[in-house]
Amino acid sequence: MRVQQPTQFGRVAVLLGGSSREREISLLSGRAVLAALERRGIDAIAFDPHERPLSDLLHMQIDRVWIALHGPGGEDGTVQGALECLGVPYSGSGVMGSAIGMDKLRTKWLCEAIGVPTAPSVVLRDAGDLDSALERLGLPLFVKPGSQGSSLGLARVERAEDLAPAWESALQLDRQVFAEALLPGAEYTVALLQGRALPSIRIETARSFYDYEAKYQRDDTRYLCPSGLSAPAEDHLGRLALAACQACGAEGWGRADFIMDRTGRPMLLEINTVPGMTAHSLVPMAARNAGIDFDELAWRVLETSFTQRASAPKPC
Repeated sequence: MRVQQPTQFGRVAVLLGGSSREREISLLSGRAVLAALERRGIDAIAFDPHERPLSDLLHMQIDRVWIALHGPGGEDGTVQGALECLGVPYSGSGVMGSAIGMDKLRTKWLCEAIGVPTAPSVVLRDAGDLDSALERLGLPLFVKPGSQGSSLGLARVERAEDLAPAWESALQLDRQVFAEALLPGAEYTVALLQGRALPSIRIETARSFYDYEAKYQRDDTRYLCPSGLSAPAEDHLGRLALAACQACGAEGWGRADFIMDRTGRPMLLEINTVPGMTAHSLVPMAARNAGIDFDELAWRVLETSFTQRASAPKPC
């Protein structure tokens, strides 16, 4: 749905902060979104669910919510389900799409089932799986928690003796951990907005891989948009991104990350249902290349709240 007047949104709460390990990034995203909405004349306020209960949204007569929460508790279907119970419409994916999108392994399994290739991986259920991962994936490889964002807990393993410590470290963040092959090609990301794939971005980092520091703290990470892909390759990547999100039930807006294998074939790494909206974030960059400035992007993401059919408050 396209909205013409800011009053059509009613009173809006931007959910930001939260209690996940990505709290600081969420605060940056949420503040940027709030400022953008206010510049567009929308009656918007900040709301941190770490500091007050979501039920306060009803007392504050909030008409809809812009979710800028990252990580577990805000991006995994939890807050989406709570808002459904409260009858408050919200931006982005619903409960199922959010929950699956946060689960990297189930995202992989669903996408592989519909023909979207993903980077080879091995689930590390116990110590006996470590040797299997080394045999099947080789070195170097990555160890990843199953449900963290912003590359939290991600480790690049160069030596066999470092695999067990990396696995044990990832288990501190998530009970589900997997090893993933380190593919040699370039990394790309595709932002999605209201069913449309935006121009892809090629990511180049001076670090050994695109980790938390490269994403948020360094100024030497390079983002190429346009990415330099041929028109057919760009179209193919966009179709894969849309298919991946559709397979997971994700909708409204988001991002899909890929890496190229040795043959130049894109392999899905993960999807993100509430991407960052900071100065270093990729969705605003792709939107800008498509002629959509930050304020318009924030507006269009809020428009996705009209696809949710939350109605009157109802008990859970």
